[in-house]
Amino acid sequence: MHRCLQLARCGVGSTSPNPMVGAVIVCDGRIIGEGYHIRAGEPHAEVNAVNSVKECDRSLLALSTIYVSLEPCSHYGKTPPCCDLIISCGIPRVVIGTTDYNAQVNGGGIERMRAAGIEVTVDVLQAESYRLNEPFFTFHRQQRPFVTLKWAQSGDGFVDRCRDGGEALRISNPISSISVHKLRASHDAIFVGRRTALLDNPSLDIRHWVGRRPLRLVVDRMGTLPDSLRIFTDGFPTVIYTSAGNNRVYGDSVECVVLDFESDIIPQVLAHLHSIRLNSLLVEGGPRLLQSFIDSSLWDVARVEVNGNIVVGSGVAAPALPLCKVVEKSCSGGNEVTIYRR
Repeated sequence: MHRCLQLARCGVGSTSPNPMVGAVIVCDGRIIGEGYHIRAGEPHAEVNAVNSVKECDRSLLALSTIYVSLEPCSHYGKTPPCCDLIISCGIPRVVIGTTDYNAQVNGGGIERMRAAGIEVTVDVLQAESYRLNEPFFTFHRQQRPFVTLKWAQSGDGFVDRCRDGGEALRISNPISSISVHKLRASHDAIFVGRRTALLDNPSLDIRHWVGRRPLRLVVDRMGTLPDSLRIFTDGFPTVIYTSAGNNRVYGDSVECVVLDFESDIIPQVLAHLHSIRLNSLLVEGGPRLLQSFIDSSLWDVARVEVNGNIVVGSGVAAPALPLCKVVEKSCSGGNEVTIYRR
């Protein structure tokens, strides 16, 4: 199962809205086949594992155990049910990391395989298997994307010197910037507020990493952001959250989504992302937007980078997290990075 999880991680950033899954086929202590879900819309891990078995070993499938990090699917999507493939191959034993909590599966694959006489063992390395696909499970169980908050702050707790623009405070370093772009590539969408778009003019891309660009989300309630911003001129897709009174036409690469700004916009944004099947959201906005997610309790993980060599004294204060669990501490180019969980 450890090997399944290792294989599954090869699909980081390319399988969404599907989960990352790894599969390993073992006979008499020897791995005869393995595979992972490479890309959404393409064959699942079980298919790739079966297809990797050499012709000379095909007869061993009837004596083998297939290990899968996630319950094999039992429904038709872009590919046929994987549990039917396992049954048709005559594989007698299946070991599963965790149940698939997608309502279309949710134990259905396990039941179908057991009904066919297959010995099925569930919840081997369950916590690790669940954590690997937590955005996928959050999407299906909570009807919203998994939300990661991210910001960088000075040693004394400020994200910038002043609120009126000017030269930005450079807290991150080249190494930590690479890790941020890696983080972006693992999320389906990235969200900033109007002030961040206006003052920083960010590209919100992954130029320091390889993978899929996240969909860019920006708030522009009254339609006052200038046309010269990179989010409007580089041709890549952007969603603008705006009000019903904004009749501005932004361009072919920009989609406008109307929100009710008299109510909390955070649940509305998450509902929109769920409707377009985006599993994960990275929030990189200013402290006001980040604090809105914190105050709404609609976040899952926060990544806080601290440059202890910078002391500002006064300025724009970093968001305030409630008491929460620290799950990881690391060093990125000399800056301390802490991962918190709600």
